[in-house]
Formats: sequence, structure tokens, C-alpha cells
Amino acid sequence: MVSGFNLTLMIGPVVPVPVSQDVLDALTSVSVTINSDSVSVFQLEFTLSNRSPLQTIFLLAGGASIPLVRVVIIVTVGGAAEVLMDGVMTNHEIRPGSDASHSVLTITGEDLSKVMDYFDFSGIPYPAMPNEARVALIVAKYAFLGIIPLVIPSVLIDIPIPTERIPEQKGKDLAYVKALADEVGYVFYIEPGPEPGMSIAYWGPEIKVGVPQKALSINMDAATNIESVSCSFNSQSRVIPYVLVQIPQTHVSIPIPIPDITPLNPPLGLISPIPLNFEPVENSAKYSPIRAAVIGLTKAARTSEAASASGSLNVVRYGAVLKARRLVGLRGVGEAFDGLYYVKSVTSKIKRGEFKQDFTLTRNGLLSTLPQVPV
Repeated sequence: MVSGFNLTLMIGPVVPVPVSQDVLDALTSVSVTINSDSVSVFQLEFTLSNRSPLQTIFLLAGGASIPLVRVVIIVTVGGAAEVLMDGVMTNHEIRPGSDASHSVLTITGEDLSKVMDYFDFSGIPYPAMPNEARVALIVAKYAFLGIIPLVIPSVLIDIPIPTERIPEQKGKDLAYVKALADEVGYVFYIEPGPEPGMSIAYWGPEIKVGVPQKALSINMDAATNIESVSCSFNSQSRVIPYVLVQIPQTHVSIPIPIPDITPLNPPLGLISPIPLNFEPVENSAKYSPIRAAVIGLTKAARTSEAASASGSLNVVRYGAVLKARRLVGLRGVGEAFDGLYYVKSVTSKIKRGEFKQDFTLTRNGLLSTLPQVPV
């Protein structure tokens, strides 16, 4: 245990194993970035002696002899272990160190969704299977990596009749699964944990409800648990999408605006900016009214995040690991920006004796919808 937290690093082909003490001693920094709307990445930095056998081992791990080298990063804070990253190495870089006898090895990588981007499976048929069934079948082939599918059925169940058409996969698994998600206004990502060696492949709506994490506090004397935070409000960013619904009898298309509030995306701010832009949902005329509305709701929710906050915290003082894709309370920054936020991204930075996180929070407007921020 060092300064209130403990780091566990596991590396290996397909099945990672805890690294030796020599590797941990050479490790100088760890960086993990989790984004709610893009791939998650990590970076490991080692300082090695030019004669160290670890240089050869790491470089061989990045070569063609071992095509898939897996990395699992685990931190334990306050007795609770959190899997920060479960991914694969994608790049190795060596540069001269601070003296002539040492060099710096930097390893970068991405989460396990990268494995879904290796092979092109175009042409595989999926007869009589709706989108969710195709996703579950695609993700199932990666069970050997400990990936468990969490597929939420869409209200837009469309089962193609085999005598009329048989859907075929277009492109690699990752691109195809994301395309299927876009068709019904869903998101897809792979989240590490809850146990080392396990990951959850989530395909479903973006959820902005649930139990908030421990509140982020500043300017509150002994209760302060973050180092810095800055807030902003962009009144020009909000967009109201509209769909074109065609009346079959007249073939006339009627534009219908879509709100940005759903049961899974409730307003976190009382005052939202007045929308200045109206944008059509592409190809909405060829969709059913329900499908066009769902896609429009998703687009509206993604452009409604006018208020944002970014800052940094010391994890040991905060007492827990802040997680992306969840809610968190913010207090001490003033009445306009206090309240609940959605954690858009978190970057964890670990050095010897130091564990900090940079965060970005978003919500739809100013003023809290709650009388008191949950602590």
C-alpha cells in the first residue's frame, strides 16, 4: 500500500497474469482515459536500463509472434478494488532517458473493443434476427476474453422475413455493432470489470439516471475533496432535431421537432438555453415514425449538454475512484452550477505515491433540479 492506494498490473497473451516486481519497479507512470462517447485508451511508461532484458520482452510482446497482448490495470482505494482498464497493446515506443544508461519505454493501447476491429466478417448472414440478436451473437464470439454481453432490446423490434431479405454483416464487428446501435438510437461500449479479467459489452440506450457517486466538493473547508474545477455554459450548442414523417395517403412530409428529455435522460438543470438551431434527422422519411422519433431523441440528448465542468481531484482525498458514464454531485461552485452532472470522461494519472483524476462533467442547463446535492 502506497499513499492510500495500491496498483496491480497484469500483462499476458489473451490471459493476463500479474507482472513481476522488476516490471513494477520499472513502471513510472500510468494513464487511463475513459470517454463516454469514444474508445477508452491507456498508456504505460517504463524507465529501463539499456541492458535490461525487459526491453526485449516488451518489444517481442508487440511483435507478430504474439498478436494479442492484454493489459489489466487495477487500483485498490480504501479496500475497494476497481478495474481501471482491460485492453490490448497497440503501440510501443522507446526514447532516450535522462542519462546514457537508461531509456524510456512507452506502451499505449485501447480497450477490448479493439479486438472487435481486427477481422472483416462481411457477408455473414443473420436470417430472421433483429438487431439485438445479431449484437448478442457477434459479442458471444469474444467470450474467451471474459466479455459478457449486456444487450437491451429496442422498442423498434424489426424481424426481417427470410423470404424477403436476409441481413448480412457489412465490415468489421465493431463498426457493424455500432451501426446497428445508431439505427435505433443506442450506444455501444465495453466497460472493464466488475472483476479482473471480465468486461461488460453494453449495447443499449445511454442512461443518465441512477445512484450518484460521492459528491465533488470545493471551497468547503474540511469537506473539500477536489483540487480544482472550472464551469462553463454554452448557450449556442443546443440543437432541436426534427424528423420528416410522410403521410402515406398524400405522400406529404411533415416536420416534427423532437424534445431532448426522456425517462433515461431527465433534465439535470432547471434552466436550459433556448435552441437556436434546428437540424433534420438524416433519412428520417424512410423510417417508421417511431424509429425516426427514437433516433431524434438520441440526437437531441447529445446536443443538449450546455453546462459543463472540468477539474481534477486527488483520489486518496476523494476516497474513491470517480467513474465515467455515471452521475455525480458537484457543490461549492455557486448556485448556478451546483447539482447533479453526468460524468462525460475521466483520465486517471498514476505515479509513484500519487493518484489523480481529471474529469469532465456535463448537463443540460443551469440551477440544480434538487434542493440538496447528495453527498
